[in-house]
Amino acid sequence: MLPSILQLLLTFSILFSTKNLIALSLTLPQDISALKAFKASVKPSSIQPWSCLASWDFIADPCAIPRRTRFTCGITCSPDSTRVTQLTLDSAGYSGRLTPLTSQLTSLIVLDLADNNFFGPIPSSISSLINLQTLTLRSNSFSGSVPDSITNLKSLESLDLSHNSLSGYLPKTMNSMSSLRRLDLSYNKLTGSLPKLPYNLLELALKANSLSGSLSKSSFDSLTQLEVVELSENSLTGTLESWFFLLPALQQVDLANNSLTRLEIPKPANSDLVAVDLGFNKIEGNAPLHFADYPLLSSLSLRYNSLRGTIPLEYSRKKSLRRLFLDGNFLIGKPPPAFFAADTSVSGSIGDNCLQACPGSSQLCMPSQKPSSICKQAYGGKPRS
Repeated sequence: MLPSILQLLLTFSILFSTKNLIALSLTLPQDISALKAFKASVKPSSIQPWSCLASWDFIADPCAIPRRTRFTCGITCSPDSTRVTQLTLDSAGYSGRLTPLTSQLTSLIVLDLADNNFFGPIPSSISSLINLQTLTLRSNSFSGSVPDSITNLKSLESLDLSHNSLSGYLPKTMNSMSSLRRLDLSYNKLTGSLPKLPYNLLELALKANSLSGSLSKSSFDSLTQLEVVELSENSLTGTLESWFFLLPALQQVDLANNSLTRLEIPKPANSDLVAVDLGFNKIEGNAPLHFADYPLLSSLSLRYNSLRGTIPLEYSRKKSLRRLFLDGNFLIGKPPPAFFAADTSVSGSIGDNCLQACPGSSQLCMPSQKPSSICKQAYGGKPRS
């Protein structure tokens, strides 16, 4: 009788263990093979013992719980432990290529490889990640072009490929990315002009590239939610036309360090514009009067352009204005006295111009004004008035 009971208990124990093992080993085989390929494409010498990838030991099921010693970080799985939904690596200096087989992780919502040393092209097969909402490859060494297929990611809300070595033109069909809210491709080697942009975009950052041409209204058509535009340190030219400042949600604009030559600043009906930086361009003409009509504008930089004429008196009457940089132009006349009142709240600089009677004791007047010979030359030999 006793041996029979022991045999029964042993049978139950084996069945329970087997059932338990099956319950903890549910990750889809294609996800496991994709993770294996991902790790295999990373140079073993760049995988530190303390890093996430070092804990990826495929003796265990990747989505098995609890993860005490294996797969301790780097991935997140679906509630039923069958699919990998997030691949978020630590900044451990991993070096390698992004394998095309990553595209097998078709339930991925987040792919984040930021601050590592991945190199080579971004595989076009990434378009198979149809559920992807966040793609962050920031601060690596990816090269080649932004793959056209990336525009097939219709669920993507945030795309950050900044601080890489990407080159070539932007995909022409970017406007088809209907869910995209944040786009950051800054600090690459991208060329050409801006294509038509996704209409739900909130933030656009493409600073420190080699974009050229003028800003076209068609690129920004229907962007009623766009709040932030960062396009500094490019080679943009021509006129910044009035339609740009009439984008209804616009709050921050940085177009410094380009080659813009003219401004058309409209009188706003209603505007949330807070900060504008147009410094270090080639803008000619007078300091735009209508900037004073933007009710929330608190920071304005037009430094180091070729502006002439006087400083609009309205600038000094604008209560919201806190930072004003007009230095490095050819402005003449006397600066508005309100700038130097005891209760002034404006900081910045109106130095390095052709102004008269700018108090040397005021920080606003630093650096000193241009020599009169340069000012006379700028105004065709006529004296300053």
